[in-house]
Amino acid sequence: MGDMDPHIFAVAEEAYKQMARDERNQSIIVSGESGAGKTVSAKYAMRYFATVSGSASEANVEEKVLASNPIVEAIGNAKTTRNDNSSRFGKYIEIGFDKRYRIIGANMRTYLLEKSRVVFQADDERNYHIFYQLCASAHLPEFKALKLGSAGDFYYTSQGRSPVIDGVDDDKEMCTTRNAFTLLGINKSYQMGVFRVLASILHLGNVEVKDHDADSSTILPSNSHLNIFCKLMGVAYQDMSQWLCHRKLKTATETYIKPLSKLQAVNARDALAKHIYAKLFSWIVEHVNQALQSSIKQHSFIGVLDIYGFETFEMNSFEQFCINYANEKLQQQFNMHVFKLEQEEYMKEQIPWTLIDFYDNQPCINLIEAKMGILDLLDEECKMPKGTDDTWAQKLYNTHLKTCPLFEKPRLSNKAFIVQHFADKVEYQCEGFLEKNKDTVNEEQIHVLKGSKFDLLVELFQDEDKATSPSGASSGGRTRLSIRPEHTLRGQANKEHKKTVSLQFRNSLQLLMETLNVTTPHYVRCIKPNDFKFPYIFDQLRACGVLETIRISAAGFPSRWTYQEFFSRYRVLMKQKDVLPEKKLTCKNLLEKLVKDEDKYQFGKTKIFFRAGQVAYLEKLRADKLRAACIRIQKTIRCWLARKKYLRMRAAAINIQRHVRGYQARCLANFLRCTRAAIIIQKYQRMFVERRRYKQQQAAALIIQCILRAYMARQHYQGLLREHKAVIIQKFVRGWLVRQWYKCTLAAIVHLQSCVRRMRAKRELKKLKIEARSVEHFKKLNIGMENKIMQLQRKVDEQVCSHGNWMSRIASYVEFYTDTRSLKGPLYKFCYLDSLCCERLMTVSSTRAQQLVAELKDQNILLKSEKDDLNQLIQEQSQQMAEKMQRVLKEETRQLENELNEERSRYQNLLSEHLRLEERYDDLKEQMSLTLNVPKDGHVRTDFARGSNESECAYGSVLAESEEDITKTTLDMSVVFNLQKKVAELEHEKQLLEDDLECREEQFQRARARDEEEHSKTRGAELEYESLKRQDLESENKRLKHELNQMRQLLMEDTTTVAMGTAMPGGPAYKLLLDQLNLANEELEVRKEEVLILRSQLVSQKEAMQHKVKAQALLYTEGTQKTKDAGDMTQAYMGLKESNRYQAVGSLPQEAEVLLEAQMQAQKRNHENEIEVLHGELQSLKEENNRQQQLLAQNLQLPPEARIEASLQHEITRLTHENLVSEMHTDYPGGYPKYRLLVLQRVVDLMEQVEQQDKAVRKLRKQLKVFAKKFCEMGGGSQAESISPGQQAEEAIQPVNIPRKEKDFQGMLEYKKEDEQKLVKYLILELKPRGVAVNVIPGLPAYILFMCLRYADYTNNDQKVRILLTSIINSIKKILKKGGDDFETVSFWLSNTCRFLHCLKQYSGEESFMKHNTPKQNEHCLSNFDLTEYRQVLSDLAIQIYQQLIRCMENILQPMIVSGMLEHETIQGMSGVKPTGLRKRTSSIAEEGTYTLDLILRQLTAFHSTMCQHGTDPELIKQVVKQQFYVIGAVTLNNLLLRKDMCSWSKGMQIRYNVSQLEEWLRDKNLMTCGAKETLEPLIQAAQLLQVKKKTDEDAEAICSMCHALSTAQIVKVLNLYTPMNEFEERVSIAFIRTIQARLRDRKESLQLLMDTKMIFPVTFPFNPSSLSLDTIQIPSSLNLGFLIPV
Repeated sequence: MGDMDPHIFAVAEEAYKQMARDERNQSIIVSGESGAGKTVSAKYAMRYFATVSGSASEANVEEKVLASNPIVEAIGNAKTTRNDNSSRFGKYIEIGFDKRYRIIGANMRTYLLEKSRVVFQADDERNYHIFYQLCASAHLPEFKALKLGSAGDFYYTSQGRSPVIDGVDDDKEMCTTRNAFTLLGINKSYQMGVFRVLASILHLGNVEVKDHDADSSTILPSNSHLNIFCKLMGVAYQDMSQWLCHRKLKTATETYIKPLSKLQAVNARDALAKHIYAKLFSWIVEHVNQALQSSIKQHSFIGVLDIYGFETFEMNSFEQFCINYANEKLQQQFNMHVFKLEQEEYMKEQIPWTLIDFYDNQPCINLIEAKMGILDLLDEECKMPKGTDDTWAQKLYNTHLKTCPLFEKPRLSNKAFIVQHFADKVEYQCEGFLEKNKDTVNEEQIHVLKGSKFDLLVELFQDEDKATSPSGASSGGRTRLSIRPEHTLRGQANKEHKKTVSLQFRNSLQLLMETLNVTTPHYVRCIKPNDFKFPYIFDQLRACGVLETIRISAAGFPSRWTYQEFFSRYRVLMKQKDVLPEKKLTCKNLLEKLVKDEDKYQFGKTKIFFRAGQVAYLEKLRADKLRAACIRIQKTIRCWLARKKYLRMRAAAINIQRHVRGYQARCLANFLRCTRAAIIIQKYQRMFVERRRYKQQQAAALIIQCILRAYMARQHYQGLLREHKAVIIQKFVRGWLVRQWYKCTLAAIVHLQSCVRRMRAKRELKKLKIEARSVEHFKKLNIGMENKIMQLQRKVDEQVCSHGNWMSRIASYVEFYTDTRSLKGPLYKFCYLDSLCCERLMTVSSTRAQQLVAELKDQNILLKSEKDDLNQLIQEQSQQMAEKMQRVLKEETRQLENELNEERSRYQNLLSEHLRLEERYDDLKEQMSLTLNVPKDGHVRTDFARGSNESECAYGSVLAESEEDITKTTLDMSVVFNLQKKVAELEHEKQLLEDDLECREEQFQRARARDEEEHSKTRGAELEYESLKRQDLESENKRLKHELNQMRQLLMEDTTTVAMGTAMPGGPAYKLLLDQLNLANEELEVRKEEVLILRSQLVSQKEAMQHKVKAQALLYTEGTQKTKDAGDMTQAYMGLKESNRYQAVGSLPQEAEVLLEAQMQAQKRNHENEIEVLHGELQSLKEENNRQQQLLAQNLQLPPEARIEASLQHEITRLTHENLVSEMHTDYPGGYPKYRLLVLQRVVDLMEQVEQQDKAVRKLRKQLKVFAKKFCEMGGGSQAESISPGQQAEEAIQPVNIPRKEKDFQGMLEYKKEDEQKLVKYLILELKPRGVAVNVIPGLPAYILFMCLRYADYTNNDQKVRILLTSIINSIKKILKKGGDDFETVSFWLSNTCRFLHCLKQYSGEESFMKHNTPKQNEHCLSNFDLTEYRQVLSDLAIQIYQQLIRCMENILQPMIVSGMLEHETIQGMSGVKPTGLRKRTSSIAEEGTYTLDLILRQLTAFHSTMCQHGTDPELIKQVVKQQFYVIGAVTLNNLLLRKDMCSWSKGMQIRYNVSQLEEWLRDKNLMTCGAKETLEPLIQAAQLLQVKKKTDEDAEAICSMCHALSTAQIVKVLNLYTPMNEFEERVSIAFIRTIQARLRDRKESLQLLMDTKMIFPVTFPFNPSSLSLDTIQIPSSLNLGFLIPV
């Protein structure tokens, strides 16, 4: 290419080859001034691609691509004074190719159509070609209905007075245009619709508007052109004629119709024509793109840019300014690519090079698009209500005339300006700039067109509902925030429509630059030597940079390879011995052998540079080497084919041999078969003889076995019977043992419970003793001492009476014993008769009892099985209900939590917006104050982007002072008032959100209460079911008892009929019957125990639901006492019963008598011991009474202070003695336990009374101080002399008790009003966080400020409280504004702000916050003011500080993330060899100045240690860490999605290792539960996606299930960017990617590719009370706070 003359085909061929070789998208940028041949060059380039590549389908796409040129030229090109076919719009055509590099489609993007040409043309210029083509074809039959004539008959085509172009036939061009429409699939009806719209525009231009008066105009009713226009458009004549001369104005309540003057009506007509043509142009381009689209997946593309060239006319307006601005941007892109980047890379690689100077047009671009540039001032002037072209011109002169050398002012004009462009100086007329930039159109005219019956016209304006005309917007309206989706969408649409033409053009141009920058550019510089087309006159070569380009092309190195890429591609040209460990030296040796001329290449630091043609030479050598290798491979394959043919012939010969040998073998087998048949006949004959003999022996053996087995079976049966009986005996014995063990265990458990309860009671008693020793308690206890002595005396009398009762009971026991001895004789006779009857009874009814017992057993078994089934059913139902309720509760809780988080996030966003408006309000105040101090003439521009954090909190006198200052100014305050209204609206929105949040919390509480109620209902149903079951069991038990009683009664009746003496007690029948009856009784007892257990379970469940724990404890205490008494009585009764039984039986009478006497003696000894104990207690009480009387007498003689101390000391001694005595007598059944309970209860009551009185005293004392202060302020000092003597005496007595209480520090710091500024200065403004965090406790400033606030609250001074809180908040904002970039400062004040907020909650006096406090901390609560509103203000301030902390950390971490997480090789050697074709990427080896993962971890550790050192709440630290990890994951994933060189298997391994290091850091810091790991889930899944297998459908299913945190677009992007690093890997196929897309089609997810790195999770501040008491805090002297006085 470098050896040939320049040609457009050479550039196109180079772009096509580079796309196929490097697999990168290409761009061909055709640039030059107007008339230089850009459009023709672009057409030739497209013709080359269509010819070389062909089409990928049978639809002849390349013909459609070429056919789009006549259409866009007809509707977008026109004749100018510089060019007969000038493009009046810019277009960028992307020609798409498949993997085989064949054309599959195209797409066209257009830029800034010159709409003003539709209604105005200068001299020697024409309108767009399509109008003249249409007029030239007016004679055709299908165009008769359009009522067209020649081009001179229409105003829009005759202004330039040059309707004909030499050498151009408009009629033939019309045929070409219509054929192109047909080829692109636009049918005849749509074509006629397009021509109909174009004809309507021509007729609209001929509509004549006449003056009606000075301020109104009219259109005659018989206007033929307007009538034709309405017929063609399908609209009403009356409506269109009215709205061409009128416009509608809307206010808040009414609508006005305002007439237009003639000039305004003509402008409205022209604006409508331009708008219709622009809509038609967009519609045609859209349909052309639809026709060029393809369903085949696009692999790559080549973009051809054909945009308007540099223009300069006699009258240059807004269109020429935008066109020249676009050419400036293209020239800059050309300079960056050709000059700057090329030479910078030469210098960077340190190759010999001499810099070539060139013209840099960046200053001109800055003049146009920079801040305060021409376009910026134009947009600003368009927003002004009364902005004009003249005021805009004056702003330009004031801003740029003296500061920018490229901006000039014409000498004879005040409405024009001159800009020095890269090609020439251009003078622009300011007239019409604002109107063209606004691009307004009458809204009512659009509504008339929307109501048309013309389908194509309705389709053109179907998107007009999304936007309204700027003229219809009110000038003074305010924007009100709303959370409704439809309002939000409407607001977004209005905002989009309000974009000016310059802003839209600037954005589209920026998008074009980005597209060009990501492709490989190829430049076609079209040169127009001069404006007069004279030969050998080159005016534009130097201005366009052509000479510098020629010098760089002649001396430069257009081709370059990195050493690694060169080695990888040309490794085939080396031998094994030429490969050295250092790749740079290897490449040098190879080039020295292959290229003899050393000037053809240069070695840089990281790349090899080649002159033109050298890469092609190397490619030829490489192709020859590969061709030789292919020949060798062919030789080997042909050898393999010949050998395969030989082996096939050999196998055929072997097969023939096999068949011959098989025939011979079959003959031999037939002979052997005959021989075997003879042998088998002999075998069966011999078998018959042997079998008959065997059967005879078998029959004899069977008879013997039968007899023997019968004998063994009978023996086995006897053994089983004995074993069964033994098992029955064991069963009953083991049952009795188990019951005994159960009873023992139950007794042990009861004893253990008693011990545990006694231990707990002792602990509680110990606590009560400690409380009872307090001084305040004994003050009250001394008052009722005499009453206690009387109660103790009464207790002694009761004990004496109880002793008399015991003695009477013993006498009754002795009488009962004598009576029982007198009844022994009749009892012996009765027992003898009973034994005779029982023997006969057993013989008669044994069978009946056995049957009854069997029936009872069967019924018991059935009841047991039914009971087990019911229990299992109840358990299953309860478990199912519990699981269901838990699931429902969890789901509702999760939904409510999500809604709460959304509301919290929305509230925090509104809070940030509110803070931003407050900052803007403060800036306005500062600007107005500066304006008053330093007045200036001319235009002053205020920078609203600069904010101030020193916003007031809208409280008290601070705002009043600021308002007074503002009212003194004489400026226009409308802006300030608008901002204040907006702030008020935001406050209202904030309040609404808070109310909504409270409603949602109430709904959550109601839902929880409803779930608990349902749970209680289900539990009640279970209890009802269990009660019914219990009733059934009781009824069954009663029935069994009744049957048993009937059986006993029957037995008693039978005994009367049996003869006496036939049976004796102790016989076998008697014992059997007794055993059966005992078994029945035991079974009934078991059933009764089951009923009792079930009943106890029901009772315990009911009691647990009612939470009556105290009542249970009291009942248990009383029941224990009753059980002991009942146990004694039962023991005595059982002893008497045993003695009677022994006497009745007649055996062992002496032993029974001895036993009874021993029991009586033991009881007597116990009673005597009890009497002695009671006497001792009585004596001790009398002594205690005497001692107390003596103490009372002594105390009466002492002074009051000594009297109280002595009485308290004696009372402590007495109670200690009583407690010791009571502990010694706890085991005796006396009255001490009750007395101890009464004493303890009395102690508790006295302590509560003392605490209440102390609180009352403190409250009265505070009120007294307040009243005294007010009294002094009112001048009551002079009245001190009139105090009565009684009052003086009382005041003299008070210091006896008060000083002792006031010596203690109450946790307050007193300060004076003048010291408030010093307090804020030393504690906030001048405090260094580093020194404070190391030397003092965390949160010390917050504690000190709160103690000062407590003092202000204590003095009941509301103004002092308000001023202190306002100063604190403003000072914190000021210090954060000053040191907002310092992480330590922000973290320090975030911790202290949270601690101050927690202190306000902890000491607010609310019960929900006081439950974690100690009694001492409860004494420090605020008593006079409710600071709930200030808590909300501090919470908002904490949110602001948190967001500032997050931004500070992001600024620190942002530069480290990409380098440390992606580029740095944490695992050395994993990156391997980079793929070819990737240029301008540095090596992944960590160089000096790069960041590593260790640096990130150290930075995270520094953040964490700093926050811990400052005492930040653990929950807040977790939220900060979660936000940090989200930023790391989001930034890493976004860069991974944008960089192709990072999407490989080895890079996925690196990322997974880095993520594991981050997780290890979380594990070391105990932060695994903070949710930070979940934020890395998308990055983890992306790394896994790079490593998994990507071939089969099973792999696709695994990827879909694995990558649930990634969106479909992200998964497809990673798969498309996946790049193999060696020969063992391969790219992901298109079919596999489509399979993934098909499987993920049903996902409901966002279409956004990149993650939002600026997103901040909503922050919460959980309440974290401090265990530190305020009275224990010491203030260091280093803080210089000596003026604070502890109170």
